[in-house]
Formats: sequence, C-alpha cells, structure tokens
Amino acid sequence: MTQHKSVPSVSVNYAQNGGAKKSNELGMRVMQERAFEKRGEQYLLIKSPPASGKSRALMFIALDKLNSQGVDKAIVVVPEKSIGSSFNDEPLTKYGFYWDWQVEPKWNLCNAPGEDGGKVNSVKAFLDSEDQVLVCTHSTFRFAVDRYGVGVFDNCLIAVDEFHHVSANPDNKLGAHLGQFIARDKVHIVAMTGSYFRGDAVAVLNPEDEANFDTVTYTYYEQLNGYEHLKRLDIGYYFYSGSYADSILEVLDPSEKTIIHIPNVNSRESTKDKHKEVEHIIEELGEWKGIDPDTGFHLVAREDRKILRIADLVDDDPAKRDKVSAALKRPEEKNNRDHVDIIIALGMAKEGFDWIWCEHALTIGYRASLTEIIQIIGRATRDAEGKTHARFTNLIAEPDASEEAVTDAVNDTLKAIAASLLMEQVLAPKFNFTPKNAASGPVEGFDYGEGGYDPNKENVGFNEETGQFQIEIKGLAEPKSNDAQRIVQEDLNEVITAFVQDKTALERGLFDEEMVPEELTQVRMGKIVKDRYPELDEEDQEAIRQHAIAALNLTQKAKEFANSGDEGELGGNTALIDGVRKFAMDVRELDIDLIDRINPFGEAYAILAKAMSEESLKQVAAVIAAKRVNLTPEEARDLAKRALKFKQERGRLPALDSADAWEKRMAEGVAYLARMKAEAANG
Repeated sequence: MTQHKSVPSVSVNYAQNGGAKKSNELGMRVMQERAFEKRGEQYLLIKSPPASGKSRALMFIALDKLNSQGVDKAIVVVPEKSIGSSFNDEPLTKYGFYWDWQVEPKWNLCNAPGEDGGKVNSVKAFLDSEDQVLVCTHSTFRFAVDRYGVGVFDNCLIAVDEFHHVSANPDNKLGAHLGQFIARDKVHIVAMTGSYFRGDAVAVLNPEDEANFDTVTYTYYEQLNGYEHLKRLDIGYYFYSGSYADSILEVLDPSEKTIIHIPNVNSRESTKDKHKEVEHIIEELGEWKGIDPDTGFHLVAREDRKILRIADLVDDDPAKRDKVSAALKRPEEKNNRDHVDIIIALGMAKEGFDWIWCEHALTIGYRASLTEIIQIIGRATRDAEGKTHARFTNLIAEPDASEEAVTDAVNDTLKAIAASLLMEQVLAPKFNFTPKNAASGPVEGFDYGEGGYDPNKENVGFNEETGQFQIEIKGLAEPKSNDAQRIVQEDLNEVITAFVQDKTALERGLFDEEMVPEELTQVRMGKIVKDRYPELDEEDQEAIRQHAIAALNLTQKAKEFANSGDEGELGGNTALIDGVRKFAMDVRELDIDLIDRINPFGEAYAILAKAMSEESLKQVAAVIAAKRVNLTPEEARDLAKRALKFKQERGRLPALDSADAWEKRMAEGVAYLARMKAEAANG
C-alpha cells in the first residue's frame, strides 16, 4: 500500500459509541433533540457539523412553530438549488413525531420553475396562499425582500440554511435583510450552519443582532464520537515542489475512496489548464480503459488490474458533466461502496455533497475560506460500514526563491498553518475552564483520571459522552456580564480564529526567535479581544482573553504529547485527552501565568519543520525577518498597560535589565513611550 506522506498536524480518535445515530421516541437524534428543546426561541442559531441532521432538526422546529406556536408560514432559504432536496417531504410521523413535513411541489422553488410570472412573484403568491411551507434559494429570497419589503413576512419563520453565507458586510444583502427583520421583531428566525467562520474575517452578524440569538451547539467531537464505524480523523498538509500533478501519488492512496479538489485556475498551484491536470492525474493512476456509457465515469486499470471508476466533475461540456453528476446522485447507489472510487472536482462536491464512502478529502492549494475547508473535510466525515479512518490532506506548493511571488507563497503557507490550527480547535473536545480556589470540588459526570479528584492541585476532568473537559486553572479571571459569559461558552473559536489569522502573531510566533510568548498571548490576543468586543469592560475582555488563550494553548500542548511518537505517528486512542491531562500533571501548578508563557505556535513550527524542506523553511524565515518591525507605538502602549498592572502587583515598574524576558519586554515598551514623549517635547 502507498506510504502516506502527508504530515498529520492533528489526529483525533473517537469512541464509536453510536450515540449520534440513536433516535428518541419522536425520531430525533441527539443534536435534533437538543435543538428541539429550544423550539420556543424566536431567534435560534444551530451550529452543527455537516451530516449531523440540521435539515431534519429544522423540520421538527418549524412544524412545532406552525402547529403549536401560532406562526403562519415557514420559508426555508438555501444557498443553491441542489440543497433544496434536503427539505423534500419527510413522513416524520412514521418515526414517532406529531406531524409530517410536506412541501407542495410548486412551492419548492429550487425545483419548480416558479409560477405567477417568476420565482420572486411566487414568493408573494405563496404568502397570499393557504399553504404553509416554501423552499427557495438565498437569491430568490433577497430579491423578494427587495421587492416586497420585510413587513409582508410578519409572523413567518425564516429558516436560513448554510448561514455562513451571510455577513454583516453592508454589501451582503441577506445580512442586511436579517438585520431589518430583527429590528422589526415580527418574524421567527432559525439559522443553521456547519461552520460559523468566514474566510474574509467579516462577522456573520453585528454583535447587537447576534445577541438576540439563542445558540444550540453540537460539536464535531460529539458527532464523530457518536458514530458506529469511523473512529479516526487525520488533518494534515504536505508540501511539494514543481507541478502538483507529479507529486499527487505521494499523498493519494488509490485504494481509498477520495475526492480530489484541484486548484482554482487563478491560483499559483494551477498549471492554468485544468483539463490537462485531470488527464495527468488519471494517467498517474493507471491505464485508461475508456468511459462507462451508463455513468460517464472514466475506467482506469491499476497495476494490480483493479479497475478504478473515476468521476470527472471538471469537464466543461455540460452534457458530460451533468451525466456524471446525475450518476453520483443516484439514490439507489447511495449505499453501494463500489459505485465510484475517485471524484475529481474544482468548484463542485463541497457544500451539501453527500458521498458517505469518502475516506480522503485531498485538496490542492490553499483555500482562502476556513468555511470552505470545513465543508470539504465534512465530505470525508460521514459514517459508513467498514470505514474506520478518514483524512483531509492539503497539498501546498513550497515557496520557490526564483518566483517573483515568493511573498504570496509565504502568505499562503502561513494561512494553511492557521487553518490547520483552527481545525484542531474545531475537532478537539470542548473546554470548560474554572478558577481553582478553596471552594473547588469535583463536578458530577466528569472522570478525573487515575487517583480521581485531588483537592490540593488543579484538576482535569473529562466527560466522554458529551466530549467536554472541566479544567481548573489557578488565577483564572471569570467573565461577569451575560455577553462575556456567552462569548466564553459559545464563541471562543471566533476569538481564536481572529488570533491565528493575525499575520503579525503568526509570523512572530513561528519565526521570531527573540519573541517573548506573552507578547502574543497577552498583548496581541488582548488587542484582538478589545477590538472585537469594545463594548465590554476591561475585566470581561481580560477574562475572554484568558479563556481563549487557555483553549488554544492546551490543545497545542495536547498535540505536542500526541505527536511525540516516531515519525509523527500519534499516541493511543485518547491521545488528545491524555495530552491535556499529562500537561496538567507534569507542571507544578496549572495557572494562567504558565499558560501565557507558552508560544501558541511552537508545535505548529515543529510540524512545519518536518513537512517542509530545510531550504524552503529558511527562505520563509528570511522573507518574514526582512519586514519585521521591532515595536510599534500601539504595541508599546499595550506593553505599558501591562507594566502598570505589574507595578500594582509587585510595587515596582518592570526593569530593563531583568533576567525575565517578559518583564524586560514590558520595560522596553515603557522606555519606547518615554522616548516618543521626549522626542515630541523636543519638537
């Protein structure tokens, strides 16, 4: 079998307890039951991974609102027509629910041509009719709101699927419309997403609008832990030089069911001829034997004579591509593992694409959107009989000194590392942090490991069923306001996203040997929290900062332990969980100062050094070093604020000659400001 050369940045093993697939007496799985408990909320946000059953969760909630809460109509809004099929009729009473989900064919505007003079007119015709459920695309809904205003939708439920397509950006019409609906306060809204991230770093909603939503969160960890078959997921990247098509077999195992996403023609990884790239991949895999007349799949004989069935979704010929696409969607083939072996796609086979047998999502080139990466990984995280292992590999071009665009190449490399760090947070169990004090004690339902709970030190408890940690940290600040508590409970990953995508933090954390970790963990993360939540007071901002850096650094420490085996092979079945416990046990005390002294990017650098050639690594470091600024006025002010806190605690200002690197850096910040003042005074 082919030796996998991708370097796993994280590998998470799951318990296979089957819980994610069990249904209650109403026919609801765990996530759906959790969402249904909040069916009375006017504004509800469901954050749950691909394939966790969000569409059906919406059906349960919508039917209750229509039949028990006095809501007149439900309008389901999806980003593209193909996803409309997720909301076809469902006989829910057959599984124990009170009502069936039914959509009149003419009101599923993803399929129907639209009556009454077009789809936008059909929306108004539906509102004037006696029927209760409409399904349409985001664009149809946007045009309908533009034409008829928000008032005509009073007392309707607006359900927005794939909510990450919305943005608070004024140019995003759907985001602006949702803001208007919330301001009018006459509709119910259910928003659903497998990823609340946006690659453009624009918030999905304005904070004041988002505060209206009650959130249901179902984590990747819970979902995968509750599967019956899939027990391990690897996320990694592999650097190549030259043409990617020549390196692809170093990471592609033809015996694995694989979706290959080739690069966009405008990206640096593209050869600018997508058809030749597909031909080359097919040639690398074996001898072409023609095309199956029934499906349109390429038939390719491997060296062992096994015939690979390869679906090409890159071909521009509409007749050919539509035939292949239709063959992939045949309902009768859904459970047939041998229907297709490899799918090659460019813009397709991402969001809403369901192929349960996919074991490897192989993506060439950096993807600018974290949401897109999560959607692609979601193609491989379906549960299927005999499928125990899945992986996502990002094949990335090494920076080449001869390229004019070497800086762009370095930026892409850094972005890929940031995406990898974020996926680790998404896949890890959920952290609940609590201050360690005299009143601390064990929390019911949590396993505190060998020896149980120790009242004399900081403890780490884990609940395998819910996939949650309970971690005591000495000196931890607690959020006081309701908003800050919600952010700590629900949105830490949003804060971590902003931090690891911060170029300065990432560059310095990876390549600045003189960098003091607190400059990142306290100053840089502190600035990000302050900019993101300016309405919160300093105490709440500091509590959020501490919780976010603790979540990031504990995951990194756990990964360091998990990756400590030979050649990056990972530890036992509970490597990440054991890693958090081992780190907590190995330190004298787990306090926030200790966590702040960890470089959040240290383990990422160790993996990068293993994945990239030494020459390329030196080159990346040189590009970054060439533009390094020692200190900016803003950073100096932040350091001076920390120095004042230091003075309040120690009774003296930080010293420039201190042996402690962080104290010395704070003193440099104070000295820098003093120099600026003196220079200003001297004109």
